[in-house]
Amino acid sequence: FKSVYVSSGNFAVRDEEAEDIIGKISIEFKEWELRRPATDIKADIRDRTADLAGIIVEVRQEESGPPVGKPIQIQLSARNTALLDEAVIQVREKLDSIEGLVDVEDSRPIPGIQWEFKVDRAQASKFSASIGVLGSFIELVTNGLKISDYRPDDSDEEVDIVARFPEQYRSIDQLDRLRVTTGQGRIPAGNFVTRTAQPNTGILRRVDGSRIGYVRADVAEGLLPDNIVKELREWFESRPLKDGVYAEFKGEDKEQQEATDFLEKAFAVALFLMAIILVTQFNSFFSAFLILFAVIMSTAGVLIGLMVISQPFGIVMSGIGVIALAGIVVNNNIVLIDTFDQLKLSSATVRDAILRTGAQRLRPVMLTTVTTILGLLPMTMQVNIDFVTRSLSVGAPSTQWWVQLSTAIVFGLAFATLLTLVVTPCWLQARDNMKRRFQPSDTTKTEEPTATPEKPGLPAE
Repeated sequence: FKSVYVSSGNFAVRDEEAEDIIGKISIEFKEWELRRPATDIKADIRDRTADLAGIIVEVRQEESGPPVGKPIQIQLSARNTALLDEAVIQVREKLDSIEGLVDVEDSRPIPGIQWEFKVDRAQASKFSASIGVLGSFIELVTNGLKISDYRPDDSDEEVDIVARFPEQYRSIDQLDRLRVTTGQGRIPAGNFVTRTAQPNTGILRRVDGSRIGYVRADVAEGLLPDNIVKELREWFESRPLKDGVYAEFKGEDKEQQEATDFLEKAFAVALFLMAIILVTQFNSFFSAFLILFAVIMSTAGVLIGLMVISQPFGIVMSGIGVIALAGIVVNNNIVLIDTFDQLKLSSATVRDAILRTGAQRLRPVMLTTVTTILGLLPMTMQVNIDFVTRSLSVGAPSTQWWVQLSTAIVFGLAFATLLTLVVTPCWLQARDNMKRRFQPSDTTKTEEPTATPEKPGLPAE
């Protein structure tokens, strides 16, 4: 470890954190080549703290970007509080039964009591006792009564001046011993105030006027949160909640859906703009379709490549890789079709033009593909070359960001290029075959030979 920072006490309650946090230990790791992998360190922390009685230890890694909390988050909403608590218990039991989920928590109130003070206004009015004074007495025996504030000369912020009882007298029972000064003398405060113990209500959360509760969980190493979410969706469909209770997935699943919607729109807009440019330049819908068909082949290549290396499809990085790949792949088809259109004018048949196009453009297409793949291979294999220190490292944390992006481009480009060199010529030949099959053949006209005029001085033949 490079540094360890410990904090404890009362923490401000945040939506992505539990209410019963009593302490935090923030650990900063050393450089990755000087320590064990982070997964091993986190597993070691869990093992060493598993025997702490009454203490729940959650090991969480710092999130990149805006924090979204735990990957599995289910928000339950209802106007009936009783139905909401019952639904939270039901979902919590389901999450506890799923293997691979750790650090499961819910928003039910922490077990405990809270004291509720009731002032008998009729009894207080008999003695002309002020209810505000009774409230000040309650503050004296608990957190303290703020009298004034003071700003020191060497500070820009004010300091509260609070009156509190000594610690040995700072208890709820002390309220019965306090006397309130009234017009009829000093009367015990217990004559006007009664206290009762009530179950702890915790923090009340509302969205659009409805009470909400949540159930959250973290996922063990090696498991995909998306698979767990799919299992939970199927469970909700098979066992729907009671009427008036609604469930909604939040956290990582919500961010993933928003990213998916954005990338789908961006991909559609990119294809639409490319289609307009291609139709304008080639003046042919078939050529534009044939060029954009390579994008579909490249996407299939991305999915096949990820399946081969057993790597998940990342919505953000892999999605951006597919969009960037579309701009690279169409170039190969543009080169082929543009050359074919020029050679078709000087070739005897379409087949001859296709063969000449493949012979002339094989090397440029392969050079473009091979150089791009070789340039991205270090990122795909997580190889980091430091030219300053002349060192070579594999698996550095900085290289993990770009693995999905580079992997999508490498596999998609290789697969699409191989198919482009085969499928595109086949499509061009198929179009010519269809034209010749359905186009009516022209009637051949035979012309009679004309007589050759006789030349003077020569015998006629």
